Amino acid sequence: MPKEKKAFDFWYAVHNTNVVRGPSRALETFGETRIHYFHLAELPDIPGKVRIREGRLEAHKPLLITPEAYVREEMQGFGEQARQYLDFLKAHQDAIRILQYGYRLSQEAFSEQVVTDSLDAVAERVDKDVESSNDPFAAIIKGVDDPWDVSLVHFFWLHVNASAPINVRDFENARREAAADATPRAVRDEVERAFAQAQADPSLIKDLGALLRRHGVFDRYQDRFFQLVRRG
Repeated sequence: MPKEKKAFDFWYAVHNTNVVRGPSRALETFGETRIHYFHLAELPDIPGKVRIREGRLEAHKPLLITPEAYVREEMQGFGEQARQYLDFLKAHQDAIRILQYGYRLSQEAFSEQVVTDSLDAVAERVDKDVESSNDPFAAIIKGVDDPWDVSLVHFFWLHVNASAPINVRDFENARREAAADATPRAVRDEVERAFAQAQADPSLIKDLGALLRRHGVFDRYQDRFFQLVRRG
């Protein structure tokens, strides 16, 4: 198949992807995430026939690693068009954050069936079923029948971007908690006294900042410090 036709194929799939329902929860920060997806597509040249593909997308827990470390990660169960689209995303990582946290994609528990109805009617029925299941990681995607797995990559990219701020916040909170565990009790007590004094006397805020930096704990306390600065 000519290279131009392959590029057209995955862009056609991307532009015809519609996320009917996305997960209500962000991707897990410290564990694996399994998304239960339904991919709906009209059969080409067969009006009134809709293919329902059902399966799971597995994302490993995010890792703060360099692009070089994840560029060779494998995709399990995806076709050539989906791989080409993912290569495009990697090549434009400055604008697209997919895989910057070390996610790997795999498909499992795949099944499909063809039903007779309109695409909208099928989507409405599936949406009702998903609604009643109360599954926070369920997703419904409308797309093309071929190459359909490009839609999964595109959907996953959208959800990674939505989850990224939450993942980063969780990493930062964990880092601060780890730093807190390593901070001697005497230092923590001294810092708390300094905060109380600066709260009562804003002229001491500058001294508080110097104390935090001297003990190397400014990052841990910076939110409280800047709140005090704003109030002061």
